[in-house]
This record gives sequence, C-alpha cells and structure tokens, in this order.
Amino acid sequence: MKKKLEYFFDCSSPWTYLSFRGILDLARQKEFEIIWKPILVGGIFNSTNPSVYESRNNPVKEKLEYSQKDLADWSEYRGITFNWPKIFPVNSVKAMRGCFYFIENKKIEPYVEAVFKAYWTDGENIAEDECLKSIVESLEINSEEFLKFINDPKIKQRLIENTQNLMDRGGFGSPTFFLNDVDMYFGNDRIQLLADKI
Repeated sequence: MKKKLEYFFDCSSPWTYLSFRGILDLARQKEFEIIWKPILVGGIFNSTNPSVYESRNNPVKEKLEYSQKDLADWSEYRGITFNWPKIFPVNSVKAMRGCFYFIENKKIEPYVEAVFKAYWTDGENIAEDECLKSIVESLEINSEEFLKFINDPKIKQRLIENTQNLMDRGGFGSPTFFLNDVDMYFGNDRIQLLADKI
C-alpha cells in the first residue's frame, strides 16, 4: 500500500521553499502520495508559537549569523537562489488560498514553485493581486476566475481549517509533515529522516 505524506506548508517561509524542493526530490526516488495542505503560518504563530515574533524582535546575534549561513548552505544544496525580499514577513493568505485552486486542477507543483520563486528569488509581493495574476497567467489559468475563487468564503474557510488542523495535531510551524497520519516531522532538514521511513 502506497504511503501518504501530508505536507503542511506556507510559501512565506524560506525553509519551506527548501523543503518543497526536497520533498519533490524524494518523490522522484520513492513511491508515496503527497497530500498538499496549505496553511497560514502567521495564524499558528499568533495562536500557539509567539516565540517566533519574540526572536525576530530580539535576535541572538550568533544564532542569526548561523541561521544565515545555514540557509545559504541549504540553498546551494537544493539549487535555489535566495534574494531576501524587502517585504518580510509577507501576507501570504491569498497565495495560499490559491493553492486549493491548483490542487483541484492538478497543477499544484508548478504553482507553488512559481509563488516561491516570485517571492524568494525575484522579490515580488505575493500579497498583491497583480503579482498573483501574473503567476497564474504564466500557468495558462484565467486570472479573473482564479481571483474569484480565492475570495470565495468556502476557500477562506478551508485555509483556516487546515491551519487549525495542524495546531490540533501538535504542529507549530512550516513545513510540517505527517507520515501515515500520526508520525510528525518539522523542518526542511527532517526529509532525510522521512526518506528512511517511506
């Protein structure tokens, strides 16, 4: 029986971009089903993990410097070019609602890659409709239809429910993975551990 891997993610996180590339690499090596779970990580920070904001306001110099080195090392390993955006953090709510459109249309991987690249490589503001319109049009999707979709109250509720579901299961950030419903892993650097269990 094919194993299932739930992938809770928010495109506003650079570590999630790394994990996205990593999980796709793993999917080319092993047979498992990715269950895409868009979330709003800011909602989690507000509810259960406010320490993220505290560390941003009062960073430990040595930890911050190492984090930057770590990000650079991982970006080289995953083949990603990071250019830290002027707008950080970004409001990713519309982009993340858009994931549901592409899940339904079976084009989720190119959409998520395009959103990540627009923000983390090209420095675009993925909170803006014009940015999202450009992304979806490049994927040959009607942008007006897309914008109508992401403003539907039902789609807004789905993002809220995914975010709450992660918190209810003990999650506290992005990326978070669940293997076969109960086995939780957090962070880009846990993909190697997942590889041994899939």
